[in-house]
Amino acid sequence: MNILAGAVGFLLGVLLVVSISWLRRKQRRIQMELAQSTAVRITEEAKKEANAIKREAEIQARDSILQAKMDFEKEVRETRRELQALEKRLVNKEESLDKRVETVERREAELGRREASVKVREKTVEEKGTECGRLVDEARRQLERAAGMTREEAKKSLIDQMVEEAKHESAKRIRVVEEEAREESVRKGQKIVALAIERLAGDFVAERTVTVVPLPNDDMKGRIIGREGRNIRALEAATGIDLIVDDTPESVIISGHNPIRREIARLSLEKLISDGRIHPGRIEEVVRKAEQEVDEAIREAGQKAIFDVGVHGIHPELIKLLGRLKYRYSYAQNVLLHSIEAAFICGMMAAELGLNEKQARRAALLHDIGKAVDHEVEGSHAIIGAELARKYGESPKIVNAIAAHHEDVKAETILAPLVDAADALSGARPGARREMLETYVRRLEELERICNSFKGVEKSYAVQAGREIRIIVQNDAVSDEEAALMARDMARKIENEMTYPGQIKVTVIREVRAVDYAR
Repeated sequence: MNILAGAVGFLLGVLLVVSISWLRRKQRRIQMELAQSTAVRITEEAKKEANAIKREAEIQARDSILQAKMDFEKEVRETRRELQALEKRLVNKEESLDKRVETVERREAELGRREASVKVREKTVEEKGTECGRLVDEARRQLERAAGMTREEAKKSLIDQMVEEAKHESAKRIRVVEEEAREESVRKGQKIVALAIERLAGDFVAERTVTVVPLPNDDMKGRIIGREGRNIRALEAATGIDLIVDDTPESVIISGHNPIRREIARLSLEKLISDGRIHPGRIEEVVRKAEQEVDEAIREAGQKAIFDVGVHGIHPELIKLLGRLKYRYSYAQNVLLHSIEAAFICGMMAAELGLNEKQARRAALLHDIGKAVDHEVEGSHAIIGAELARKYGESPKIVNAIAAHHEDVKAETILAPLVDAADALSGARPGARREMLETYVRRLEELERICNSFKGVEKSYAVQAGREIRIIVQNDAVSDEEAALMARDMARKIENEMTYPGQIKVTVIREVRAVDYAR
């Protein structure tokens, strides 16, 4: 039974295994059939999709070909139109060129005919010119014989006559213009100048070309000179001036062109004399202290001038240069006092004219600033002063007024002639400037010599200390119009040949006197 049961179990097991294996084979067969059918279906779908894509690509390709064909045909049509237009223009140009060629040919033919005609005329003119020349020469010889003058003499006489007539006419016109201008300007100008002058009272000044230092006794001269002259050499080297020790009792003369160095030397020498210790080391120490004192005095003088005039905002370097003018003299007139005086005069004239009074004072105060350094820099003090003013920030109006106050440059504003006038008024007033007798006499003689050099002058007199020259002319040699022209020419010649302060008035006098006697 056990064996039977075991055999049955074994058979059942074998059947179960066989059944499972069969089922698995059947399942694989079904799956394979399903896979094949799926593959067939996918293949069919892919073929359909490929056919659709192919048809779409063919449609797009046909569209692209059609569009390209249309673009090409359009471009061909446009090109054809351009070529036709170009061809038309070329044809027109060709026709125009043909017409021009025909015109040129006609003109060339016409020019040829004219050239031939001109040559004939030139030949005729040349023959006539030769004949005319012969006739003119014959007429000239007859005129020379009749007039008793050569051709050159007659030409010179005619030119002289025309020059005289031109001078006469110009003198008449100048006289008319001057009279009209004088009637308009003299009255107001005199009023303005008079108001400015009468409102100002200036101090007289004295020229200082040398400085005299008094000594307590003549024994001090030996101490100043020192052993073998070492003290005087040290003082001259430190100050840059000349020390003159001569027979003048109880005094030493300091000589030098630089007034500031001369002032430093004076202070140093006075300190050394009062101290009594005079030797090279002490001299250098005292000179340094004197330089500091003079620098401080210069600065204070500049600030005081600015305060007195009433201007502000001037650069410190200009203030220092302005203070240096305290030791500068021009024709014996102190330049700093002259600048202050000119500033007041210029400001008063500006006020009368309704101009900026402070600006006028500022320009006149700085107008001679170039004299502070004109012994160190080449050029006119007006140009030097203008450059300094420009360098230190002054306005273009101020710069031009400084540069133009001696007419070195052209005046650009009304401020420049005002400064010029104020400068002349300050220098020309009585007592402002003094000269040596020899120089004064020589200037008057030179003034009269220049005026006597003109043709027709009978006598000339320098009056008012050379401020005016009066010329008496011959009434039969000089007309009224020529007298006006002569005054102008004399003034220009005096300006070019002489140096003088202020201005000189030139007066030409012409008169006719009729004298008879009753008996």
